[in-house]
Amino acid sequence: MNTELLTLLRSVDTPTVCNAIEVVEGKRGFDRFTRGTVLCSDPAAGAIVGYARTAKIAALAPPTEAPDVIRARRMAYYRHMSEGPRPAIAVVEDLDGADAIGAFWGEINTTVHKGLGLSGALTNGVMRDLGDLPDGFPVIAGSVGPSHGFVHVREVGTPVTVFGLEIADGDLVHADRHGAVVIPTDYIAEMEQAVRKLLDTERLILEPARAEGFDFTAFEAAWAAFEAART
Repeated sequence: MNTELLTLLRSVDTPTVCNAIEVVEGKRGFDRFTRGTVLCSDPAAGAIVGYARTAKIAALAPPTEAPDVIRARRMAYYRHMSEGPRPAIAVVEDLDGADAIGAFWGEINTTVHKGLGLSGALTNGVMRDLGDLPDGFPVIAGSVGPSHGFVHVREVGTPVTVFGLEIADGDLVHADRHGAVVIPTDYIAEMEQAVRKLLDTERLILEPARAEGFDFTAFEAAWAAFEAART
């Protein structure tokens, strides 16, 4: 992914990326996006864009494996997060699902991940320390809670499911306060042109709608131009 595309993707929201993917496909129906409502630690931070570094955690009950196994897996987790292509996003599935209570994403862990070069985190799990999280590292999570519970790493680098979206290690993810979307590898080369075409097309309706004197006649003309540009 070149610098120009990365800058462009960071400048637009996730709904725009969903629409741009449909521009690439030439039809509606793309469905590799999250379901349900997410929470964002910093809604004003804008989008996070990067290659997924995946893992699975759990926190409701203490781990049943030996402590040295748990410690070794946690270190393997951080090694995995420190490696791989950049930009990168930590994508972590909490296996406790709707019952998740373990706030893996607090001040210390987010600061460590930012220091390791990641751009943010996407999780169906829990975040905390909202006033103390580092700038420039948005966390998109399923809930907010006070405790880390018995949080421990279960798997590293395996496919995960977060808000109904299956994400493999290395997938290109775009995420913000709306949710997340996976950009298919085959589409990456076309995304810059698709996003720019989409933005240009939307201006055909948005600029008249924001102008003084906008009425149905102006809308009808603008919508005709908008529809013609989309086909």
